[in-house]
Amino acid sequence: MKPPKNAIKVRVDEVDDVAEQIRRFRFTPVDQDDLPVFSPGSNITVNMDGPDKRIKNQYSLISSPDARTAYEITVLRVEDSRGGSDFMHTEVSQGDTLWINPPNNEFAIYELANKHLLIAGGIGITPFMSMAPQLAARGADFELHYAMRSKKRAAYSDELRNLYPEQLYTYQSSLGQRIQFDELLDNQPIGTHLYVCGPERMIDDVLEIARQAGWPEEDLHWEKFVGPPPGDPFDVTLAESDINVHVGPEDSILEAVEDAGIEPDFGCRGGVCGRCETTVLKADGEILHNDEFLTEQERESGEHIMICMSRFKGKELTLKL
Repeated sequence: MKPPKNAIKVRVDEVDDVAEQIRRFRFTPVDQDDLPVFSPGSNITVNMDGPDKRIKNQYSLISSPDARTAYEITVLRVEDSRGGSDFMHTEVSQGDTLWINPPNNEFAIYELANKHLLIAGGIGITPFMSMAPQLAARGADFELHYAMRSKKRAAYSDELRNLYPEQLYTYQSSLGQRIQFDELLDNQPIGTHLYVCGPERMIDDVLEIARQAGWPEEDLHWEKFVGPPPGDPFDVTLAESDINVHVGPEDSILEAVEDAGIEPDFGCRGGVCGRCETTVLKADGEILHNDEFLTEQERESGEHIMICMSRFKGKELTLKL
């Protein structure tokens, strides 16, 4: 397969297990001295070439933004993975080369916040590995609440405890410990910004509790690493490219378009950033919007679709691509 557009070739410099089913990877550049600058909370897209298709998954950068000679990510092996996490755990070894897309950040620190409340669930600790050091270096007021299944599944908990003994709070569900979100969110000073990353259900619960408690929407920040939802297969006509592509039951429109050799712009691949927004020229059927970017009015108009997450149910869908 040809290299992805704007991708960077990296070598897998280190691989090690940091917890049960959780592995850390360190990448160094192959054809350049330094890697692009990134801000805390950023992620990269890792391109994984399987036998019949290219898998693209996003992973948070856990390394320091000041260390441009290498990037580090952490990957949880997921049982119902679409293939990416399994590929990283079984096919990627020290010395291999991969293609990555440059950093993208939809989960940045809000610089003017009076306090930063960080909530992580499981592997959702990863974006905070770059955010917490930055906050600490600035002398910012922050708390990190880290919920985990058990100690053996708690990546970096000892490291974080040593670095931030006053700011870190941990909760093990195996011991019956739970974050009391109502109490936590009701007792924060004005000007606090909330950041949450972890399982989708946890994120949705935290955001709902925060909104009910009166938190301003602009003070809420979250990051979800979710794949496109499955559904019935369908075909899409790409008007500018003059081709038809088939979207399988487990694929997104973006993935099908990429497999056809077309490389539209993308950022988060999770329906948040808006970079893959595409104009709908014809839709003889129902667009199944699964993004968090378009407004209800934009969805009802039927003129736009986020091709990374949304699907279609009907006879004909034509896009301006």
